[in-house]
Amino acid sequence: MRKLPRVLVVEDEPSIAELIAVNLRHNGFAPTVVFDGAAAQREIDAVLPDVILLDWMLPGESGAVLARQWRKHERTRTVPILMLTARSDESDKVQGLDAGADDYITKPFSTQELLARIRAVLRRRAPEIVNDSVQIGELTLDAATYRVSFRGKELKVGPTEFKLLHYLMKHAERVHTRGTLLDKIWGDHVFIEERTVDVHVKRLRESLGEAAGMVETVRGAGYRLTALNQAGKSATPDVTPSA
Repeated sequence: MRKLPRVLVVEDEPSIAELIAVNLRHNGFAPTVVFDGAAAQREIDAVLPDVILLDWMLPGESGAVLARQWRKHERTRTVPILMLTARSDESDKVQGLDAGADDYITKPFSTQELLARIRAVLRRRAPEIVNDSVQIGELTLDAATYRVSFRGKELKVGPTEFKLLHYLMKHAERVHTRGTLLDKIWGDHVFIEERTVDVHVKRLRESLGEAAGMVETVRGAGYRLTALNQAGKSATPDVTPSA
C-alpha cells in the first residue's frame, strides 16, 4: 500500500484547521492537527512529518520562531514548511521566507492552491535522480550520493539548495537571472515569487561557509558561480559520470 504523505497542520483556529484537514484527507494526505508550538514539537518528536503547514500567529511562540528553530536542528532542517498567515505585506513574506519557510500562503486561500503548493514542495524535497559529479575549484558536488564538500570537508546542504548549487556548478561563470533559476529549479510552480530565489541563495551561502564567495551576485542581472581562485576568469566545470 502506498504511504500517504504526513502533513502536520499547526493552526490555532479550529474551524480553519478542520477545513484544511478534511481537504487533505480527501486528496490523499494524512493530516495531524495541533494548535500550538508545544504540541507541534511533540508530534515531530514522535513522527517526522513530510511537510508542515505552519500558522504565523500562534499562542506562545510564533510560527516564524518555530520555523527558525526547526531549521537549526538536523532532524527537521529539510522538512518543507509552508507558512499560513493573514499578513500579506511583502516585508512579511520576506520575513517568513527568511525564517526558513519554503513557501508562504496568504489567508484566505483556495483549497486547490494549498494542495498545489503542498505537492510542489514535496516534489522539490526529492532531488532529481542524476548520476554525475561536478567540481569547481575545491568545491565538489556528487549528485549520486547527494554530498557536497569543500576542501575535503562535507557540507550540509538542504534539498532545494542542493538543486540550486548543482545547476549553478554545471553552468559555472554564466549569469543566471532569477526567472531562469525559478524555471530550472522550481519548474512550472507558478506561485513562487522571484524573491524566493534570493532567500535560497542566502541559505546556500550559509551552508557553503568558506565557499560562500563562490556564489556571486551580479547587480541588476542575477547570480553566477565562480571558482574562488579564478575570480574574473572562466571556471569550466569538470562533469564526470558516476559509476
